[in-house]
Amino acid sequence: MKTVYSKLLMSLSAAFTFSAAAYSQTAERINIVTTSVPFLRVSPDARAGAMGDQGISTSPDANAQFYNVAKYPFIQNEWGIGATYTPWLKDLGLKDVYLASLAAHYKLDEQQVISGALRYFNLGSIQFADALGNELNKGNPREFSLDFGYSRKLADKLSLGVALRYIYSNLASGSSSPYGGGSYKPGNALAGDVGLYYTAANDKGQGWNAGLVMSNLGSKISYTSDATQKNFIPANIGVGAGHTWVTNEVHKISLNGEINKLLVPAVPGAAADSADYAKYNSDGVVDGWMKSFGNNAMAYSLGAEYFYNDQFALRAGYYADSRTLGKRSYFTMGLGINYNIIGLNFSYLLASGNGVNRNPLSNTMRIGLLFNAGGGTNSAKPEKEKLSY
Repeated sequence: MKTVYSKLLMSLSAAFTFSAAAYSQTAERINIVTTSVPFLRVSPDARAGAMGDQGISTSPDANAQFYNVAKYPFIQNEWGIGATYTPWLKDLGLKDVYLASLAAHYKLDEQQVISGALRYFNLGSIQFADALGNELNKGNPREFSLDFGYSRKLADKLSLGVALRYIYSNLASGSSSPYGGGSYKPGNALAGDVGLYYTAANDKGQGWNAGLVMSNLGSKISYTSDATQKNFIPANIGVGAGHTWVTNEVHKISLNGEINKLLVPAVPGAAADSADYAKYNSDGVVDGWMKSFGNNAMAYSLGAEYFYNDQFALRAGYYADSRTLGKRSYFTMGLGINYNIIGLNFSYLLASGNGVNRNPLSNTMRIGLLFNAGGGTNSAKPEKEKLSY
């Protein structure tokens, strides 16, 4: 249990700016790009988590809603469900913080798919305190997003998907804001995703895949009644591509790469005055998207997946982002086991860094369960033989 509210904020931001302290010791000043509801930037799926946190262009599975909703029309299963549990920031000693997710899809026909997803972030039990350290009330901060998606094929190799998202964030409801504006209240926002997915894979699954996604395009969010204190949510544009090789219909190897750009402007720097901050807070959503291209808030990932007989999978990946996002970098690995209509996926984020540069996500493990029915899967075998990813 944490005893100071500021520790809550530190634990939230640590995963995204853990190396900023190292850069503050240099002559170069860097404006870190931050957003509200950063849990939307966390990869909630064990399969994607094992491949460098990427999923825009990988082959579709039940968790496609979190990465590229346009992938669903090329999934072979009539319907499927995916669930993942992730203990969060265990390396910082947090015992009661976790991220849980649930996704599902249903094929209306060979062209159209409807889907939905829930992402729930529990921050554990918090003892709030005022600026002088006097204990106030206790709370259980939590956040979630609820999605509904629709996707359809535009051509034999191309599909389009859209998703609507409701975002709820209750971090310190009832506590007094130190910045004025009364008490904190839960924040609410609406957002949407738009995605494209292209696949040139043959009937064995060999070939190219590519995807393009714009995600979390929506309103700003506020935790007080002060209209000048609205914050950006993590709008993003990402592109990915990959190729799959199939040997003897038993061995399958896929390599994928992905680039993401956060569509959020950087917070004014150390030399900024109150007018600069007022202007930043008053910027609209579209203005923020446009101004985001003035910073280098980029993330890159590479991932590989090996499948044997569509039953056993080995995965590995690498993730890195720019200085304005904290300059995180880490390796990931994982495995998958499929039996009939059930699949189990595991991922592990390798420990990296030391001291202030130690990655607080080190040793993060995700555990995922897939349940698919009504046909085969996205593997490239005849439908009667296919198993789930």
